[in-house]
Amino acid sequence: MRNYDSDALECLATIVEQGGFERAAVRLSITQSAVSQRLRALEAQVGTVLLVRSRPVKPTGAGRLLIKHAMQMRLLRADLETDLKDLAPGASKEEDRVSIAINADSIATWALGALDPLIHAGLPLEIITDDQDFTHDWLREGLVLGCVTTLKQALRGCKVVPLGAMHYVAVASSSYAQAHCPQGLTPHNFRDLAFVAFNRKDDGPAEFVGRALGLKRVALNQRFVPSADGQLRAALSGWGAAVLPRLRVQTYLDAGDLVNLAPVHSLPVDLYWHCWNLDSQVIDRLSAALVGAAEQAFAKNTAES
Repeated sequence: MRNYDSDALECLATIVEQGGFERAAVRLSITQSAVSQRLRALEAQVGTVLLVRSRPVKPTGAGRLLIKHAMQMRLLRADLETDLKDLAPGASKEEDRVSIAINADSIATWALGALDPLIHAGLPLEIITDDQDFTHDWLREGLVLGCVTTLKQALRGCKVVPLGAMHYVAVASSSYAQAHCPQGLTPHNFRDLAFVAFNRKDDGPAEFVGRALGLKRVALNQRFVPSADGQLRAALSGWGAAVLPRLRVQTYLDAGDLVNLAPVHSLPVDLYWHCWNLDSQVIDRLSAALVGAAEQAFAKNTAES
């Protein structure tokens, strides 16, 4: 079996993570020329191109395999640091960080609290955010060791654990509701409302309206705010209706700052934790923390529904 230079592997992974050679050089604290040299040497050793020189750069099939290997090397170092911590405590290095992908709504509600003990224990964690229907793409590409996603089927080489269902409700500020939909969400007024969505990949508002009103096809007037906190602030400011987690908005509903536009309806979104199927203390601790926190949060979520 070939031995690949660890610095070159890390360089390849960092180029893809950072989206280019210049940013990778800054992250690695080396020159851009050195980044290029390491990549060329690795490609020469493998005997094939590892990156598509697009903007941003993308890995080839062989590149994805080597990036996954680089990530697994990071995980091994993180496991070693965990084992050695009591014997020789010290700060983790930037290149030893481990990455996971979590959807923005989970970050804004239950996930960060779950990760608190691990962060304070020194885990060099990087969280990547994306829509819950797309976080598994990061795992498939080998760029993260685990993800929170709506995908039920385990990816190759991975294990999956159900987390439960996050319930979404349609809300708007009391002033917006009074002016535009005093009777709530109906088949007659939904086309006249503005809906605040996360981005163009976010099909939550359309799915909610379709299910609540019994419609097969729904076209909405949408405004995009790519931030979970930003969506909430936009709704509170009267930008329009928003379909947000009940966990996130219940306090504002209780205070009367937001109005539930469809009180008898909620949209349950089942979430799953996927991670590499490896014997690793870091993965085990991440899994236990996220699964436990989700179980507690979603049990409360269900009780309020």
